Formats: sequence, structure tokens, C-alpha cells
Amino acid sequence: MPDDVRARQRVGAGLGVLLALVLGAVLLSALPDDDGPEGGAGCAARAIRSWSADSGLTGEFARYGDDASRSDDWTGGDGTHSVRLPDGRLLWLFSDTYLGQVHGPPNPVGESYAWRDTSAPLVRNSAVVMDGEGRLERTLPAPLFADPAPDQWRWPVAARVEPRSPGSAESVVRVLLWVRTAGQSPWIYGVPTATEVATLSLPDLRVESVVKVLDQSLVPDPSQRVLFGTTLVEEDGWTYVFGGDDGQAASRPASSAYVARVPEGRLGEPGAWKYWNGSGWGGAPRPVRGAKVGSAFSVVRTEGTYVLFTMAAGAAGLTTVTSYWACSPTGPWHGPTKDFSPALPHGGVAAYNPQAHPELSDGGRLVLSYDVNWLETVGASASINANVTLYRPRFVTLRLTEPG
Repeated sequence: MPDDVRARQRVGAGLGVLLALVLGAVLLSALPDDDGPEGGAGCAARAIRSWSADSGLTGEFARYGDDASRSDDWTGGDGTHSVRLPDGRLLWLFSDTYLGQVHGPPNPVGESYAWRDTSAPLVRNSAVVMDGEGRLERTLPAPLFADPAPDQWRWPVAARVEPRSPGSAESVVRVLLWVRTAGQSPWIYGVPTATEVATLSLPDLRVESVVKVLDQSLVPDPSQRVLFGTTLVEEDGWTYVFGGDDGQAASRPASSAYVARVPEGRLGEPGAWKYWNGSGWGGAPRPVRGAKVGSAFSVVRTEGTYVLFTMAAGAAGLTTVTSYWACSPTGPWHGPTKDFSPALPHGGVAAYNPQAHPELSDGGRLVLSYDVNWLETVGASASINANVTLYRPRFVTLRLTEPG
């Protein structure tokens, strides 16, 4: 596949850019309350009050990506997700990733940008480890998750640390994966195929297994296929896993949001997943009420309220982040509320894939990342390599308030 097409695929992923085990009596008795956190005390409208650029985090990824001491580590990527490990480290997960080496400016055409050679390796996914002090240390062997079949690939999305099994004292990392299959226009970003869950051992972060939890390959209309895992929220013994369809398979938010829930310790069990069907938990997934989203969005729970971040609708979806709020993961979602337009390096690029990082958030502030990529298909790979800052995450700090 030409580099230009492969690089362009990731723009759509962010702009446009998700089962049967028999339960014994003991496991049934250990399930959390079936009602879940649907409303309740403390829920109130929430909107973005203010935001500011987080130059520290943005700069740390620039420092690490520009480090020329190794040629097999991360120099740029998107699909930015993170999870805090029990020993204090942070695991960062990326989708399409450039490895190789970065050279200082000027680039080969005389511009004052750091650059990488056009032959730099591009892999479908990667993982980078940050120490407890906030310094990026190393890239795990990439790709971390092998392609499942020819012309298919895995993009990691949300992850969490949970017991290996319910009640176990041993913890593992569960990573949600999107499987996509190469396709023709309008599916140049890949046809949605399946949601999987990978299990990583601790503390060595070795991939132990990958399990398919929702196969969508037989759904005739690719735009109706749902991939789960763009974001998740842990609450009262449940993991709420959000997902979306591909809507119009376009670069602007036109997708519906969906949600599943899984008891703690059982993300890797297909039979433990229950999907919101419009009136209850079970059966085929149905959209939640009120939210129109990009295929990659993020949800957090703060002071009893669920807040969803996504790219805005229409042309603003190339530059602007907006939000919705709800008292339940199933909705109804209210909004969109106040939005903001984070900084972009220059014209001809887009922001996408807003992702919250609660493990880095405290004191009323919320850390949010967004990805940046070149807009044009023709020459995209050359432009990304000629200016390595175009394909790296950027970070902002948000504060929320009741909408005025």
C-alpha cells in the first residue's frame, strides 16, 4: 500500500474519525448491582469552562520523538490512549506509528523543521512507556499487536488494569483493539471488522492473548458496523465501554454512540459483555440517545455527571472540540455545549481524536489530548516526514462548569 494512502487512513480514523460463556452460581452472585450508575445524586449539567495548552506533555512527546539515540522507537503516531499501571508507570498506546530516526532542521527542502527520512518504518500500532515522573522511557517492540490476517490490522484504543479474573489478586492490562480490513472508497480508512480484547501481563507488558468479543464482519452495511473501545469508564464494579459506527464513512462526525458494560475482571470474556439495546442491557447494540460523535471520542465521569468529548459537527469538526453531558452512560445526552479550538501548527492540517486522560488529571483539571495530521491525500506522507510535529499528540488542560 502506498505510504500516502496509509498515512491518510489515520486521518479518517480520528476525524471521521466498536458471545457465550456459561456463568456459574458463584460468578452470578458476584455481579454488581444490575441497575448501574444511571443518574443519581451529584449529576448536573457540565460544559467546558476554560482550556489552556499543556506545553509540558506536548513537549515531552516532542523530546522523545526527536531523540536520535535509537532508530527503532516512536517518532510520531496518533490514536493516543493511556493507562496508569500499578507501579506508577503510564502506558501510552498509539495506532499508526512512525519509527526510525529524526533529523534536525533544516529539512531537505530547506524548511526549519525536524524531519525523518521517507523510508522510515510505519507500523500499525505501538506502545510507549512513561515513568512515574512523567518522562518517556522506551518503546515496546513494534508493532505490539500483530496483524490478524492479510489486509487486516489492529488499532489499540482504550485500556484498563483489572483483576485477571473476578476476585483475583493478580492484575493484568486489558487493551481494546479495533480490527479493520483494507477496502475501497469510501472505506479508504479500512472497513470496520471486529472488536477484540488483548491481555498484557504485568509488570513486563507481554501480550498473552487476544480474544474477539464482537465480530461485525457479517453485517452487510459497513456503515452500520459498531466498534467498541474508543473510551471506557469504570464505575461501581462495571466497565462501561463506548463505541461508534462509521456513519457516512467521511471525515466529519456523523456517527452514533453506543455503550456496552462488563463486570470488573471480565473484559476478556465475550459472554460477559452486555450491550445497550435502547431499553435495557442485552441483545444487539443500539445507539444511545442524543449524541452525534466522531468514530473516536472520549467519556469521563466527574462529580456524578458523564461528559463526552468529540469533534464538532460540520466543517468545524476539522478544528473544534465540543462536549455533551448525561446522568447515565446510556443517555439521554445533552448538547453539544460550549466548544473550543485547540492550537494547530499551520494551515492544511486538522485536529481529531480528542481523548481524556483521567490518570493525569487532578484538582478540577482534566487533561485532554488531540491528534494532528495533514489534510491532503496527495503528498501526505512526504509532508508528515518533512515536518515531524504534524503527526504527534498535543495536550490541553480543561476545566468544566455548569453551562451558562
